[in-house]
Amino acid sequence: MQLLAQPTSPKIVKGTIGKASYIIAFPAKWHKKLVMYAHGYEFMGTPTKQSEQVEFIARMKPFLERGFAVAASDYSEKGFVLPQAVDETEALRKYFVATYGNPDSCFMVGHSMGGGVTLATIENFGEYYQGGLPLCPLATRPYLQVRKEFDIYATFNALFPGVIPSLHEIFDHYENNTFSSFQELVPKSAKIRKAIIERDSLLGLAFAKHFDLKFEDLPLSLFFNENVLKDIAIKAKGNPFDNMNTLYSGFPDNWMMNQKVERLAATTEPNTLFSKYDRTGDIKKTTLLMHTIYDQLIPPIYSEVTIENMITQKGKLHLFTVKYTNGQGHCNFTEDQTAQVFDELRQWAKTGKKAVPGVIQ
Repeated sequence: MQLLAQPTSPKIVKGTIGKASYIIAFPAKWHKKLVMYAHGYEFMGTPTKQSEQVEFIARMKPFLERGFAVAASDYSEKGFVLPQAVDETEALRKYFVATYGNPDSCFMVGHSMGGGVTLATIENFGEYYQGGLPLCPLATRPYLQVRKEFDIYATFNALFPGVIPSLHEIFDHYENNTFSSFQELVPKSAKIRKAIIERDSLLGLAFAKHFDLKFEDLPLSLFFNENVLKDIAIKAKGNPFDNMNTLYSGFPDNWMMNQKVERLAATTEPNTLFSKYDRTGDIKKTTLLMHTIYDQLIPPIYSEVTIENMITQKGKLHLFTVKYTNGQGHCNFTEDQTAQVFDELRQWAKTGKKAVPGVIQ
């Protein structure tokens, strides 16, 4: 374990538990309070860990300024690792308690896939927390979220064949999958955008709208989805999805779409990858979810509606509130917005008076 201390900066502790490295940041005046933080999806092949990112401490400022220590696992793997992330976050929490004592209060916070980790943690380990703050989270069942990426891919290739790799290329020969680096985002997205405009820009616009996307974000979404689906194919050792019976609708020409769409049968059992810590809606503690009004990676319509229905079915709606901002983009929150919603969650946990849903300015 390495201990680093810098004047006027939080005290930083780094170490490793099993195969997962971690970072713990202590504010100058620690008030025996803890935030467990879970980061989002990272591209396969990306080398940088969040514990090595200089901007990590700045992102944690809303919590550190309120006297909370922040503990975060880097996770032992990249890509879709929600189950491992839940386990490794819980292992880090146990280590923190054993090393520094039981905190007076503890909250779970996460962005994107880390928001999914947050919800899974509040469902499965909620007894250790006062509340959860999932931010633009993977809030629906993980299978359904990734199936949405699969459907975008299948239908796009029906309308614009040859612009991006086919699903057959990704899943039939998954052993050969290679991953794009994040540095390739701009040039590859520009190439996709150019191809769409040259073939039929109005059709591209209608397609983006169908999936609640701005046209300018469609290439980015396709670039991101390609890496995600390749990751899933490798981890699942094949294709866990099946659209042989799917009837696609809501497109300019549904008859044509359903005849031309890529059809794949599942070749592997989806529960192998998606069953552990699958979403249940059975949250154990106050949960305040915040989302931007527009999100090009996890549109609210595919996430928040599903989780609210699941929570309602479990009779836990009294523990759940949704806040939204006018942010345009995935996890595009200001520091003040994060601080405000965190304060509301803390107040709710302390007084028992439910936070009011609605706008965060």
